Amino acid sequence: MSESQFWDDVDDYFTAHLAPEDEALRAALRDSEAAGLPSIAVTAPQGKLLQLLAQIQGARTILELGTLGGYSTIWLARALPADGRLVSLEYSPKNAEVANRNIARAGLDKVVEVRVGPALESLPRLADENPPPFDLVFIDADKANNPHYVEWALKLTSAGSLIVVDNVVRGGRVADPDNPAPDVRGTRTALELLGQHPRLSATAIQTVGSKGYDGFALARVLP
Repeated sequence: MSESQFWDDVDDYFTAHLAPEDEALRAALRDSEAAGLPSIAVTAPQGKLLQLLAQIQGARTILELGTLGGYSTIWLARALPADGRLVSLEYSPKNAEVANRNIARAGLDKVVEVRVGPALESLPRLADENPPPFDLVFIDADKANNPHYVEWALKLTSAGSLIVVDNVVRGGRVADPDNPAPDVRGTRTALELLGQHPRLSATAIQTVGSKGYDGFALARVLP
C-alpha cells in the first residue's frame, strides 16, 4: 500500500467518526465535480477544523477568500449564529454560481454572501462599507497574492480575531528561498509577514491527508 493510500484511509476514518458529511456537503462536492471545478476543496476533517475554530472563537462574522464550490463556506457558516454573516470572495463567476446553489441547498443563503471578482478589487469595496471587524478570516485564494490578503485581513479584523492561511507548504517548496514560482514567493512573503508583524502571533503546521502533503498557518491578531 502506498503512503498516500494510508493518508486517504486515515482521513476516511477521521471523517467517519469525527467529521461526517451530510447530504448538503456531499452534494456540494458532487455538483462542484459535475461542473468541472478543480478538486481542491478542503477535506472534511479540515472543514471541521475550520468550523471548530470559528466556534471556539465565538465568531459572528467570517470573511473567506476563495469560495470555489462553497464546501468550506458551508462548514464555516454552520458555526455562525442565525444573525451571523459570512462574506466569501470568489474570482470566478462560474465557481460562484455553483457555490450559491450549494449554499442555498444547505439553507445558508441568508447568512452567506458570495461576491464575485478579483479579491484585491472586492476587498477595498468591502472596507469602504466599514463593516464590523471580522472574527475569523480564511485565506484560500491565489497564493501569489497571499501577502496582500494578509494585509487586508489585518485591516478588516481587530484584537482577538483569527486569520487562517491555507496551503502554505506548497509540497515542501516553501522552504526553498531561491524558488521563483509565484505561489512559493507569495506564500513565503506572507509567512514572513505573519512572523514579523507586531500585531500578529502566528504558527504554521504541516499536514498529510487526502490532499497530500500540505499545511496551514494560523495567526491571532494582537491589541
